Amino acid sequence: MTRIRLQNAALEAEIDAQGAKVARLIFRSHQSPVLHENPAGAMFPMLPLANRVAGNRFVLRGEEVVLPQHEADDTFFLHGDGWLRRWAVVNATQSGCLLRLHSWHPCGYDYTAQLCYQLEASSLHASLTLTHNGERPMLYGCGFHPFFAFDARSTAQFSASGYWPEGEQHLPLPWQNDIPPAADFTRAQYGEDAWLNVGYSGWGGQAVIQRDVMKLTILAQTPWLMLFRVSGEEFLCLEPQTHPVNAHHMPGQPGLRLLAQGEQCHFALQIRVE
Repeated sequence: MTRIRLQNAALEAEIDAQGAKVARLIFRSHQSPVLHENPAGAMFPMLPLANRVAGNRFVLRGEEVVLPQHEADDTFFLHGDGWLRRWAVVNATQSGCLLRLHSWHPCGYDYTAQLCYQLEASSLHASLTLTHNGERPMLYGCGFHPFFAFDARSTAQFSASGYWPEGEQHLPLPWQNDIPPAADFTRAQYGEDAWLNVGYSGWGGQAVIQRDVMKLTILAQTPWLMLFRVSGEEFLCLEPQTHPVNAHHMPGQPGLRLLAQGEQCHFALQIRVE
């Protein structure tokens, strides 16, 4: 089973076991897309880390960990490997499904992931659990990468205390609390039809996208949110993740979890449609 169709009175979704992606999400009353469909998937999980790590390596307990590479990026273990692997379908019902992945890498990642997608009323719930299987502890993080349908009639709004501008190789520059107008969504706005790829701190765990036919509320329990948009494209990525980009090189490695064998980390996202 590769594609799984989920449906209830309000929403219709298609889940692809290749990458555990949401291939599409439709608001049924208007037959309008909630997520923007594209080759990468309308939404995919990021694990066992989110985004990029400088040098594709980091130091853990005094030892250098060299991350693997994959076909999706020439330099980085971009978004980890979960979005590129085929997951096993554990079960599927009319409104939900459970997927599972086992992954191992010589660098120390050895994990089992479970991802549950569930339609409840007018919401899509995505719940991800990672279990470390290796004998040596390893550093984990995760998140979700949704592409929301977003055009010139749309606005987005969310709280933030500051942000990391984008630097070379799409890695963050030093954090600053002065957010420029084009990146400041503490007030509802469309922003600019231009490239923007930045991370925010102090996120309150809720973001709102207002469109002509619907209102979307994005909910996740983390203070870190990534925003990505491309000039000329009608999407806006708001990516809740457990840690800021390149946290592996930040003091204290904020948001990352050091898991011993058998220990777990959990992350959930809700997309509510009105």
